Amino acid sequence: MTLSKLLMLLRRLARNLVARVLFGAVLALAMAGLAPEILPLVPKNWQGRIKPDAVIPILNVLAGTMLTVTTFSLSVMVSAFQAASSQATPRAYRLHLSDTTTHTVLAVFTGAFLYSLTGLVMYRAGFYAPETSVVILGVTILVIAAIVVAMLRWIAHLSTLGSLDETLGKVEAAASGPLMRAMQSPALGGLPLAPDAVIPDSATPVRAAQGGYVQFIDMVRLNGILAKTGATLTLAVLPGENVLKGVPIGWTMGDVADPDALCACFTIGAIRTAEQDARYGIVVLAEVALRALSPGINDPGTAIDAIHRITRLIWDCGAPARVPPEYPSIEVPQLRAADLIEDGFMAVIRAGADQPQVVGIAIDALVQLERSDWHEMGAAAKRAQGYALRHAQQHLAVREDRDTLAQRL
Repeated sequence: MTLSKLLMLLRRLARNLVARVLFGAVLALAMAGLAPEILPLVPKNWQGRIKPDAVIPILNVLAGTMLTVTTFSLSVMVSAFQAASSQATPRAYRLHLSDTTTHTVLAVFTGAFLYSLTGLVMYRAGFYAPETSVVILGVTILVIAAIVVAMLRWIAHLSTLGSLDETLGKVEAAASGPLMRAMQSPALGGLPLAPDAVIPDSATPVRAAQGGYVQFIDMVRLNGILAKTGATLTLAVLPGENVLKGVPIGWTMGDVADPDALCACFTIGAIRTAEQDARYGIVVLAEVALRALSPGINDPGTAIDAIHRITRLIWDCGAPARVPPEYPSIEVPQLRAADLIEDGFMAVIRAGADQPQVVGIAIDALVQLERSDWHEMGAAAKRAQGYALRHAQQHLAVREDRDTLAQRL
């Protein structure tokens, strides 16, 4: 396993609720179990000062309250995440599931409950000597301090948890990283594939091992496999694209020592993820705007906010950097400016064509993007302006609204 894929898996693990809670539980059990081993480090004149009767009531309180607090916090988390899913888009639910603040708070609460429960069991079973109570008290004070800090963080976090503003902010933050990396290292670090490139008949297809979304392509490992025989690879897909089992996802030219190893370099899963997918965050923001424009919600303000965020993301990413490819033996399809415009604006324009305030903001955003340093982006934005105006002219009944939009161009 290469370092890049290992880091990807570690990032996923760090954003996993179960993993963080499990870590807190293991740490709590270790603290309770290792307390007798710490006793020799305590000065002799301190060891007899604290009696079990002084510690056991505290552990009883922690065991009784932390279970209730943990259960309540879980119910609040689920309710908030479901609210975000219904207000914004189901894809936002996945982003909230990776909320590290919530994970840490739940890990502290669960760990405190397990620590206190384990401590009580150890006392009742006779595993703790009376002089160990001074160590247990010290550890308990640390646990209480962790609980206080976690509760303060939780109270502050609850003020925005599940709100539409927080959801939009999370989506924008998740979209920024992959998009910036796509500009700084175009074509995933490979050789950009020409739009009119033709695959030779002698090329050998690399077929998808399973169906689903391409989540991650391990370019380092691919390059290492190809370097052994001097072969080259032309990719047919980018992260974020949906493939079917057995469909070619690339073609090799030349001999490859282990063709199955090439397939293993593609991580394919049932859901779309943002690790390498530069378009995913833009798509989710557009979905939020579409949900806001639906007749049941009718919230043009949220749609306008989403348009501004999409525009900011595309503008800030700039143009693809002109850097030599890190993996010249791998040809990779280029991220097209037209795709970003399509993902971010076209559906919103169609849904909001009858609302002049929405389509007007979309046209203003496209006019700004026309001045982008990325020439292809400017051309794509220019074409989209005409598309937006034509849709608005067909859906707006008032002539003044149509004329006002035309003047924005």
